Amino acid sequence: MAIDQETEMSDAAVDDFLGRHETGVLSLARTDDPYAIPISYGYDEEERAFYLRLVSTPNSEKREYLESAPSARLVVYDEHDSTYRSIIATGSLENIPPSALTPEQIAQYGEAKRPLFEIWAQAKADLDIELYRLEPDSLNGRRTDVERD
Repeated sequence: MAIDQETEMSDAAVDDFLGRHETGVLSLARTDDPYAIPISYGYDEEERAFYLRLVSTPNSEKREYLESAPSARLVVYDEHDSTYRSIIATGSLENIPPSALTPEQIAQYGEAKRPLFEIWAQAKADLDIELYRLEPDSLNGRRTDVERD
């Protein structure tokens, strides 16, 4: 398999792609220690910002990372036939207290369809549910077409 063509995606193509998808992989880093998790997101095309509803248990590794104000990278990707697309957003997560939510933000969190609480072994009362916003410092997309043998 050889790369036939690789191109940067336009802002409009990136926004369209992110609006049609709902899941990605969020990587958090502090010092030399990375942590990555699959997530669901809502995406605001006008603000070019992501809205995440993250669930953890009080003593979890995820909670430790979130409390350390880590650097964040969100990767959203797909493959269709012989075309691969990937978007990488980098920046910092901002914790949004529920009392500070605007109606527009509430709508974006509604787009973040996961997590489904029924998949957790713990009772809902034992879970920390926090809302985050990622306004990327950089947001780049790439489309790669491959020639299949």
